[in-house]
Amino acid sequence: MGPNGYVWWYIDALSDDGQYGLTIIAFIGSVFSPYYAWARNRAAPHGASPYDHCAINVALYDGLSNSPSRTGRRHGHRWAMTERTWRHVAASDDTFRVGPSSLHWDGERLTIDIDEISLPFPATLRGRVVVKPIGIWQDSYRLDEAGDHFWRPIAPIASVTVEMDAPRIAWRGTAYVDSNVGTAPLESAFVRWDWSRGKQIPPDTEVKDDAGSPESTFVVYDVHRTDGTNLTLAKTFRVSPTGMATTGDFVSPRHQKLPTTAWGIHRATACDAGTFATVVKTVEDTPFYARSVVRSVINQAPMVAVHESLSLSRFRSRWVQCLLPFKMPRRR
Repeated sequence: MGPNGYVWWYIDALSDDGQYGLTIIAFIGSVFSPYYAWARNRAAPHGASPYDHCAINVALYDGLSNSPSRTGRRHGHRWAMTERTWRHVAASDDTFRVGPSSLHWDGERLTIDIDEISLPFPATLRGRVVVKPIGIWQDSYRLDEAGDHFWRPIAPIASVTVEMDAPRIAWRGTAYVDSNVGTAPLESAFVRWDWSRGKQIPPDTEVKDDAGSPESTFVVYDVHRTDGTNLTLAKTFRVSPTGMATTGDFVSPRHQKLPTTAWGIHRATACDAGTFATVVKTVEDTPFYARSVVRSVINQAPMVAVHESLSLSRFRSRWVQCLLPFKMPRRR
């Protein structure tokens, strides 16, 4: 990987009962790092090494539904992202380690061992997440005209087992895995995007009672570029009864506005005309992105989805860059 480049592997998961969720993002060349942005500016025109800016971001969510907790208590929101230099990084074809945390692929399962300190209120975040894909997808999709940025849905359909020691939580559910790779900063190509991955749920079924069919996932990626053009990718990923992984395209409904977040991030999601999208829970509300669980209807199919709105014009602003180190410490 060359100077100023990046790759990240993204995992999200929701528990079968709708109570819990998580996201894990492993970065080489942490695209949302102020340290990497400052290093690129200092190293211009030669660029900065992505291997000097690696991190494993972990976020755990409790209380996604209004049902009582099985354990009788809520663990709330835990979030950790410590950036580390190349001295604390090891990468091979099947393993990626950053400090005490790691991802390992054995050919059938992705095992993530987590040992981090969550912020802004320091607390231990330790445990294991095992993701078992139901099919592997090979295709990548170009996100910009220049071909500097690509998205690959690796395992859009997967199951997950979560066993955390701190906080003490254990659950099973459905998961999603993808990757983004690029040769330039995101903010050089994109102004903003809305992204969501959803699964069908039967009509009139509560989110907490049904995780949807594990054999299909719908993704809508709506990208606004710095050159003034837009791109919408609308993909359906399915696994046949014989185990064959297939990809289909569909016409995305027009995006419907969702409530603006407390930080002023505008959100929108695909939803059929005459129906309404709703936010089940906003799990991340930050100065430059928001992550939510939403419900919508796409092609007459009710969906529950993990949704992300990212403002790269906001990310590149000086005041946001100055805020980020308070939640993203760096270890040399």
